[in-house]
Amino acid sequence: MVIKAKIMDSGAMDRALTRLSHEIIEKNNGVENVVLIGIKTRGVPIANRIAEKIKNAYNVTIPVGVLDTSRYRDDRECDINLTDCTDIPFAVAGKNVVLVDDVLYTGRTVRAAIEAIIKKGRPSIIELAVMMDRGHRELPIRPDFVGKNVPTSKAENIKVNLQEIDGEESVLLLGN
Repeated sequence: MVIKAKIMDSGAMDRALTRLSHEIIEKNNGVENVVLIGIKTRGVPIANRIAEKIKNAYNVTIPVGVLDTSRYRDDRECDINLTDCTDIPFAVAGKNVVLVDDVLYTGRTVRAAIEAIIKKGRPSIIELAVMMDRGHRELPIRPDFVGKNVPTSKAENIKVNLQEIDGEESVLLLGN
């Protein structure tokens, strides 16, 4: 795939994360009951960045967990011997759980994440924050917080690059 367009640079990404952070606080009437769970791989650093922005703005530390959805996918064969990299060091029961991911596409990753969370306890609410929403849902799932909506064709792809993983900051539209 070739790069068709640069959708966001590091500055635009940072502004989107700042906005997402404030929207999460506003919708949840504060942070007292909020926990963030990043969906592996790129949702984890995004969740950590949102938690850091909330800490800087409100002087409150929000717990952040890591969720590996591999075992819960309905669209991929699951190897029983897969190492589960989930690390949620807090109870989710009764919490306002905000799932965080980089790109929302078909909704299957989010469905798997919801199943995994519910197996750990019954949250008060599960919300979804994504950096990019590209459309083409196969399931009735919608994000509560969105960095940017970018309608794509099915032949296109969106790649979120993060310094922690990719060594650069950008959101790219890829295509043939």
